[in-house]
Amino acid sequence: SHERICQYVAKESGSLVVSVGYRLAPEHKYPAAYEDCLSATLHFLQHLQRYGVDPARVIVCGDSAGGNLAAAVSQTLAGSSHLPKLRAQILIYPGLQALDFNLPSYQQNRGVPLLFRESAAFYSLQYLHGDTSGLEEVLEGSHIPPDMRLKYRKWVSPD
Repeated sequence: SHERICQYVAKESGSLVVSVGYRLAPEHKYPAAYEDCLSATLHFLQHLQRYGVDPARVIVCGDSAGGNLAAAVSQTLAGSSHLPKLRAQILIYPGLQALDFNLPSYQQNRGVPLLFRESAAFYSLQYLHGDTSGLEEVLEGSHIPPDMRLKYRKWVSPD
């Protein structure tokens, strides 16, 4: 689905672009997609010389769920001392937060095509469980225990 944009980016930037075809939900639940992306990135980083790539110029990128995966791979590799450091991560409308679908960004963009609030919650559940029966609870915010909500309030709140 992303081959043409990858070709465009490669041509316009003079870069080598590696696009990872990862397993998709709901058939393949978390962490399948993450494991596929991490495995592909590790393989690539371990064989940069074979591909003629400067180790100081490697970037990971993703959009939507792929943005989430790029961020997760970047965080996993951040502390690695035996691999080249990633130069950057590019996250295009990444799905990074599924604790609270009532935050201002979800409310302000609830009717934006392709990014509907309900769709974001639906796909988050598909990704995690392959089961969307708890969709109403997620949209209400009752899927997070109060103690966890307090623990992460510093990072996930309208403030």
